[in-house]
Amino acid sequence: MSTAGEAPDRVGAFRALVADRQGEVFAAQVRELGAADLPDGDTVVRVAFSDLNYKDALAVADKGRILQRLPLVPGIDLVGAVVESATGQHAVGDSVLINGYGIGEGHWGGYTQLTRVRSDWLVPVPAGLTAWQAAAIGTAGYTAMLSVMALEDHGVAPGDGPVAVTGASGGVGSYAVALLAKAGYEVVASTGRPRTAPYLRRLGATDVIGREVLEEASKRPMGSERWAGAVDAVGGATLAGLIATTRRHGSIAACGLAGGHGLETTVFPFILRGVSLLGIDSNFCLHERREEAWDRLAKDLTPETIELIAPHTVALGELPELSIRLLAGDVEGRVVVDLGAESRPRHDQGDEDV
Repeated sequence: MSTAGEAPDRVGAFRALVADRQGEVFAAQVRELGAADLPDGDTVVRVAFSDLNYKDALAVADKGRILQRLPLVPGIDLVGAVVESATGQHAVGDSVLINGYGIGEGHWGGYTQLTRVRSDWLVPVPAGLTAWQAAAIGTAGYTAMLSVMALEDHGVAPGDGPVAVTGASGGVGSYAVALLAKAGYEVVASTGRPRTAPYLRRLGATDVIGREVLEEASKRPMGSERWAGAVDAVGGATLAGLIATTRRHGSIAACGLAGGHGLETTVFPFILRGVSLLGIDSNFCLHERREEAWDRLAKDLTPETIELIAPHTVALGELPELSIRLLAGDVEGRVVVDLGAESRPRHDQGDEDV
């Protein structure tokens, strides 16, 4: 087996979206690079697909201080095939993925046709999933699965009562609704976009509520017991409302901050009802847990569900403009990035609003 050290003579030119700043001017542009530009690592991967998460849009649009150094290739997810390995841990041609580990923030991310990474970051793409499907799931679906597993680990079972999912119209929320419904839970979807109710019911939600319901509940230390469990991708007042209305010994998996990073609550639900607040760290999750989550995703998600949640596939050069649109709330549904497409989508899942 050849080594990563031999890769520079064989990889040729490739394209990547590079974020950089010259003086006061920031730009994220597609550049043609060569072997000498590859980052450090022991395994070379040819990237087939990435995706566009909210964090990625912030990075590409120079918002939120996501990028820890410049120049850098953004993109917190990637799916591809091993080209070269110095460790022997992966064979040439293995289909692999990475979520997190700081890629797209402090290390080269997925918006490149070729990269070099650490072998211990790589997770095999499970049997039953295509590379496109793995990218369509991405960090959003993987985080949702970690949240569902955390609720299971803490004894929240189907039949215990309704389980809430906040930010349900977003990527994490959508996958959480689908996964919980598939597992037999009674899912109540909370969203600030009421027009997405038919979509959320197609994913398996039995009821859809407005975000104001939980925001109102946050104004009291404790409210009526309602939720056996919850997956929260919002934070802020929404999470406070969940804490105040979760049933005795119920659990909440907290995995996002779309509504703010602050949390104003009291200890009463924790000491009087035994409510558990479970933090979900998808970025540096243990490797064995990652593989378990991805194996579950391959079993529990149908191709139809994945395509419903991820209706857009775009080319690398479309990301700067699309990132601005996403941050403005003008993009609905998950976006897959096809690293092989030149200018227009090569794999179009349709334009259905979600």
